[in-house]
This record gives sequence, C-alpha cells and structure tokens, in this order.
Amino acid sequence: MTARIGAGPLRRLVVLRHAKSAWPDGVADHERPLGPRGRRDAPVAGRMLAETDCLPDLALCSTAVRARETWELAAAQWGTPPPVRHEPRLYAADVSDLLQVVHEAPPEVETLLLVGHNPGLEELVLALAGDGLDDTLDQVRTKFPTSAIAVLAWHGTTWRALAPGTALLTGVMVARGKKK
Repeated sequence: MTARIGAGPLRRLVVLRHAKSAWPDGVADHERPLGPRGRRDAPVAGRMLAETDCLPDLALCSTAVRARETWELAAAQWGTPPPVRHEPRLYAADVSDLLQVVHEAPPEVETLLLVGHNPGLEELVLALAGDGLDDTLDQVRTKFPTSAIAVLAWHGTTWRALAPGTALLTGVMVARGKKK
C-alpha cells in the first residue's frame, strides 16, 4: 500500500514512546515513574525533536506517571513548550482508541505529538504508514523501544481525515542519553 497525496496542508504526527520506567514493588502500573535511564533519555528525546524541527503545536500525553515525566523532561529542552493535554484514553490504548484521540485534534494544529505506550503506539505507526522512507518501516516492525520517536507526514484538511495507510513514515529515532 502506498501513502496517498491528498488535499490540504502537510501535517505531521510525532509519536513518542515514554522513556524507560522503573518497576518499584507495590506500585500500580499507571503510577510507575521513570527509571534512571528514562530520566537520561527523555531530555535527549526533547533535543532530538528540536534538532529535527519536529516541535509540536500540541502534545497529547498519557496520564501515566512515566509518560507525564517523559513529556516534562522532553519539553523542558524547548524555549516555549506547546500546550499539552493529559489524555486518559492514551493509557493502554489500541490503534482504534489512539486514532479517535488524534481525530479530535484541532484543525489549526499542523504538528501533533502523542506521548504514550506500546504496543498501541507501534501498531498505530504501522497502521498509518502506507509507506516509509529508507528502512523506517522495518525499524518499527523490528522494535519500537522506550524513547523511540516516529514521524508520520500526510496531507489533510482535518485530523479526522487521517486513516490507515494514508501517511508516510519519514523518520524513526531512538533517544539514548549517556551515563554519568
């Protein structure tokens, strides 16, 4: 299947899987914080988004602690972070749930950031990508690890028009910070 070129402005959906979390005893999954590696990697993700000109107009972030911490550390790398909406439907979401949330983005948003979890994010990227540049689709199929970023581009007048197979996967990056 090949991404279709449609009418409307070029829009980008940037998908960021939360950074590596900790697994403290007795802590519910939703409340798990970032681990040391996650606290190193999340700021790197923010810098990578800035360096590749992928800063969002709006961020939609899971309410899970590890996703919120990833967002805060990444966004702290930018001069003026965009508005963020903490969206409970992104936690444990499947492709259908994720796409429903994306479809609700305001039409003036040209670059939208989702901060969430696997397997839903990986499956969303693969479902939306009708095509990919270089070996990007194979990268996502192989592994979409913590702190992974996928950038999908498509033309559309509203976010509601984004459908499976209509986007081009233009980039995949994995943020990794250096141990101190």
